[in-house]
Amino acid sequence: MYVKDIIKIFEAKYPKHLAYNWDNVGLIIGDINSKVKKILVTLEATTEVVNEAVEKDIDLIITHHPFLFKGLKSINKNTPKGNSIYKLIQDNISLYSAHTNFDIAYDGLNDAIANVLDLEDVKILDKTYTESLYKIVVYTPVSHEESVRNAMAKAGAGHIGNYSCCTFNTKGIGTFMPLENTNPYIGRKGGLETVEEIKIETICKNRNLNNVINEMLKVHPYEEVAYDIYKLKNEGQEYGIGRVGLIKENMTLGVFSQIVKEKLNLKDLRFVGDPNKEIKKVAIVSGSGSEFIIKAYNKGADVLITGDVKYHDAQDAVEMGMAVIDAGHFGSENIFSDVVVEYLKKELKNVYVIKSGIYINPFVTI
Repeated sequence: MYVKDIIKIFEAKYPKHLAYNWDNVGLIIGDINSKVKKILVTLEATTEVVNEAVEKDIDLIITHHPFLFKGLKSINKNTPKGNSIYKLIQDNISLYSAHTNFDIAYDGLNDAIANVLDLEDVKILDKTYTESLYKIVVYTPVSHEESVRNAMAKAGAGHIGNYSCCTFNTKGIGTFMPLENTNPYIGRKGGLETVEEIKIETICKNRNLNNVINEMLKVHPYEEVAYDIYKLKNEGQEYGIGRVGLIKENMTLGVFSQIVKEKLNLKDLRFVGDPNKEIKKVAIVSGSGSEFIIKAYNKGADVLITGDVKYHDAQDAVEMGMAVIDAGHFGSENIFSDVVVEYLKKELKNVYVIKSGIYINPFVTI
C-alpha cells in the first residue's frame, strides 16, 4: 500500500475537514506515493520517537499532535525539530497528524474515553459542524440502470442513517436529438430519439459529492449525461467537540475520580470540587478543555474531565459549583495510540501497525 491509500482509509473514519481552521492536520511530511509496510502510532513525534521510527524501519508515523504547528522560519539541523525533519526526509518516513478532527469525529478520542468509562446516552458537548446533504438525480438507459446505481452507491451516495444503497427509481421516456460533432451511444445524428430510461434519485453527503459524480460519469454510456444536483435543507450528520453522558450508578466525586484514574491508567490526577458531591452526568473534553467548563455546566454536567486546568478556571468552577477532573493533557489523550492501532489493524491486512514504546509525558510525579 501507499501513503495515499492509508490516508484515504484513515480519513474515511476521521475526516480531515472536521478539524478547526486554526489546526494543522493531514500529511505534514512525506510523499503520498511512498510505499508503506510499517506504521508507528504515537501521541507526539518527539526526537526519541523519530529515532525509534528510524531504528524500526518505519515508513509512516501517525501522531495526534501536529508535528509542525507554529510557523517555522528555518530548518536547522542543529535544532531538535530541524534534526528530526532531516531524519524523516532522509529515511523517507512520512508523518501524518490527526488532531482536532480526531477529537471531533465519532469513535475518536472523546468517544474512546466515554467508552472506557462506560458512559450511557452519550451526546455531543459543543456542535462544530453539520454536514450538508445533496440530492443527485441522473437519467440512464434501462440497460445501464444497475451499473450506474452501484457505482454511485460505492462512491458514497445513498446513506441514510444506518442504511446504505438508498435510491428511488422511476421509469420514463427520454428524448434527444444528436447534432453535428456528436457520437451518440443510442440513435443517429439529426434524428429525434425516444428512449426508455430510468430516473435514479439518491442522497449524498457534501464530502462525497464530487467522487459520486465522477464515478457515475465513468460508467454512464451517454456522451452527454443528464443529471441534476439539489442542495437540501435536510440537516446531515452533526459533529462536535467533547461528549456528555451518564454513568451507570451515581457516586461521589472522590470515588469517580479514582475510577477515572484507574481506567485511564493515570499515575496521578487532581480534581476541583467537593469530594462528596454526587456525580451522575459527565462531560469530557480531551486535551486542554477548561474553556468548556461553562458549556458543560449549562449542559447539566456534574463534572468535566479534561486537562491543563488553570488556577482561575478552577476558581470559577468552584464558584458555580461545577466539579472538574484534571487528568492532564497527556493523561486525557494517551489513549489515542490504542484507538488508532486497533482501527488500522482491522482495516489493513498487509501493513504492520505498532504503538510507539516511547513514554513522552514531560511531567514527572514525585
